[in-house]
This record gives sequence, C-alpha cells and structure tokens, in this order.
Amino acid sequence: MKKVYLVGYMGCGKSAIGKRLSFVTKMPYYDMDKEIVKKMGMPIPKIFEKYGELRFREMETEFLRSFRDESCIIATGGGVPMRRENREIMRKTGLVFFLNAPFRDIWRRISTDKNRPIVQRSTRAELEFLFNERKPHYLKTAHFKVETEFRSLRDITDYIAFQIGRLKGEK
Repeated sequence: MKKVYLVGYMGCGKSAIGKRLSFVTKMPYYDMDKEIVKKMGMPIPKIFEKYGELRFREMETEFLRSFRDESCIIATGGGVPMRRENREIMRKTGLVFFLNAPFRDIWRRISTDKNRPIVQRSTRAELEFLFNERKPHYLKTAHFKVETEFRSLRDITDYIAFQIGRLKGEK
C-alpha cells in the first residue's frame, strides 16, 4: 500500500483530516485540487470557466495516473470517484477511505464557499441531489467507510491512522 486516498463529497472534511493524518503518520499530504491549481497557475473557478468541467475532470484523472510514486495521503476532489478509471486507479494504488458526512453538515460548511464553482451555480436541492448521486460511487471506491457525524477530527484521524498502521503491520 503506497497511497492513502480520502474520498467524499465536498465539505466532508478530506482536507482537514488529510493534514492531521499527515502529521500523525509522518506521510506527506497532497490536496488534489491544490496540485491542479498549482500546475495550471489559476484557481479552480477560473479552470472551470476557461476549460470547462469535463476538462477539469480529465485533469483529475491525469493527476491519479501520473502523480509521484510515494507513500502519501491524497485528499481527492469530490467528483473524482465518479469515473470508473479513477476508482480503479485508487483501489489498485492505495487504500481508500470514504468520509461519510450527513448532507446537513456538509451544507453548513460549503454554502458560502466562493471557491467551489458547483456550489456557486447550484441550489441546495441540486447539491443534495448530487450528493445522493455520488454516494454510491464513494462506497464502491472505498476500502473503509468512515462515519464523521458526532466524531471529532481527532477521533476520525486516529481511526484512519490506526487502520493504515494495521495494514502496514505496525499495530
């Protein structure tokens, strides 16, 4: 097992957990969106505007295919598991954790976020529909489903770190 992938809907805690997990496990942490932004030299809303969502989704797949071969933690974009190829790459090259948060918690976190093009152009009902549409793909991708409701960031981080260590034979 080389990589640890965190999947789930936007606002479920992938970045927050990824950073903490990096500290606990001493594995480097990468945020897929930030890596794409760095490579393209423009923020995600600009990438969507200039190239469209389909091209952005292709960039996510290219990232999975070509990102450095090292043990690391990767917070994926919320739409990454929608593509079969992405699901296959993640399951073959690492351990996948689905951070399962209830939509009401997610809505509270994302509703005012100006850096999420999908949030800016969608209603709450549309976002909830998308959440429900994506969830089966998160479940198909994941080796572990991690419930986040009523759990602290520390509890979630400790649980994932324990599973990583157990599978590496450290615990």
